[in-house]
Amino acid sequence: MSMTIALEAFLTLPRGLLLTLVLTFASLAAGFAVSVPLAFLRASSNPWASAPVLAYTYAFRGTPLLVQLFLIYYGIGQLSLVRQSFLWAVMREPFWCAFIAFTLNSAAHTTEVLRGGIQAVPRGQIEAAKALGLSRFHTARLIVFPLTLRIALPAYANEVVGMLKASSLASTITLLEMTGLARQLVSETFAPYEVFIAAGAFYLLLTLLITQGFQMLETRWTPTANRPPPAQPVPRRANGKPPLASAET
Repeated sequence: MSMTIALEAFLTLPRGLLLTLVLTFASLAAGFAVSVPLAFLRASSNPWASAPVLAYTYAFRGTPLLVQLFLIYYGIGQLSLVRQSFLWAVMREPFWCAFIAFTLNSAAHTTEVLRGGIQAVPRGQIEAAKALGLSRFHTARLIVFPLTLRIALPAYANEVVGMLKASSLASTITLLEMTGLARQLVSETFAPYEVFIAAGAFYLLLTLLITQGFQMLETRWTPTANRPPPAQPVPRRANGKPPLASAET
């Protein structure tokens, strides 16, 4: 293992860190915004509302993200209707193609995560909101949605980490994020071992930071009643020894 090449990799790969973070979190933010109304439709008992959302989530969760990325980047751009419209200014750029593919994929996964959280909200909370005279919109906004976020937070943390790792697929459509820079460096140095160990270390560090951030959120949002009680100090006698257990009578 060449330490010189490894050091060069550690100095080169951070140049793609910004693009990796922008792709990841911009796609997550857009996907979350799309998934919130879709999750309520998916959790609806009305099949006309839930069936189209189910078809969308099933299609995007059931096919590889790489295939979706190639279809958007290589496929849609071949349509003359797209080439002759204002969409071509967007679809010819690899960044926007990756952003659209990641957003649609993230929205599909997040919709199912939030749908599970919505259906896990205790019915008593909803009945209490009805008893207070809240409308369905205010019940969803003030009661159901905050509880859903708290319930779905661990599962959504997995989605964030998964999208971070999936952002490496953007290198297949010429984007030089961290994996793209790693592949370029490998082609120059012919040292894949050192370069990809450095790339893996960066992804591992980002994953650790995201995981720690979500653990802090979980701790903050955990209701006080569900937290374990603090340990009680053991009483001591005057000589410093613990008291003897009283004999049962």
